[in-house]
Amino acid sequence: MNKSLFKISPGFEDIMPAEYRELVEHGPYEKGFGVSDLGTFKELIEEHPLCAGCGLALSLRMILASLPKPEDTIIVGSTGCSSIAFPQVALHNIHSLFGNQNALASGLKRALKLRFPDKIKDVVVIAGDGATADIGLDMVMQSWFRRENITTIMLDNEAYANTGGQESGMSPQGTILNMAPTGKKFPKISLPEIAREAGCAYAAAVSPAHPKRLEKAVRRAILLAREIGPTYIQVFSPCPTNYKFKPHETIARIKQREKDGTFSIKEYISPEAQEWLAQIEEVKK
Repeated sequence: MNKSLFKISPGFEDIMPAEYRELVEHGPYEKGFGVSDLGTFKELIEEHPLCAGCGLALSLRMILASLPKPEDTIIVGSTGCSSIAFPQVALHNIHSLFGNQNALASGLKRALKLRFPDKIKDVVVIAGDGATADIGLDMVMQSWFRRENITTIMLDNEAYANTGGQESGMSPQGTILNMAPTGKKFPKISLPEIAREAGCAYAAAVSPAHPKRLEKAVRRAILLAREIGPTYIQVFSPCPTNYKFKPHETIARIKQREKDGTFSIKEYISPEAQEWLAQIEEVKK
């Protein structure tokens, strides 16, 4: 894809918001930026509609900064808090039906491979825990069983956050939420392990409290999806609104969860993926 494809159409520059013009003019495209460069370029409109302190918004910024080739990346999203942020990103993205995102991404990846056989086109699913681990779990796992060459990233805020705070399969056991007054009755779903057993070449659990680790996981997942097979990343993205903590406490909350053992960083790499990673990472040295 040429960078000119996502520039503002001639004649519309004056009526587009100044911040969006800056997003297009100073975005991460063709520059090789990473999370260490956040703040020096635009990856998301600052006045996006997500809540103050939203772990999902912070995670999304880091994911966008970690894409190996953003100008040739198509994001497939689904209904949820993340879906209201995608219009604030100067990047190709598709909003799918709730839970249908991996089915759509599978077809898109196959079509792009036929249309552009000699070019890299990364298809990355980014959706919340409801769309990924609950309502969309069948579509997600079927894409893994079929070994589709796509990356699935779940933004795990442990609730159906944008519809009032219902519990999700990712809510910790015992959690009391606005629309779960008696508390969650069963443990949080162990999706990284399910991804590993379902055929993912790479599966990881990370958080925005460790930006470089998150960046490494995103890059590894997308590069492996190009060559080996499906990959999965789970990003712990606490929700201050529904879990009722102060917006500035998001990172501290993640670190506390790490300390008490209710969240842990994970990484699973298949033997084939490990061999391929060793080759490309050795070349970089």
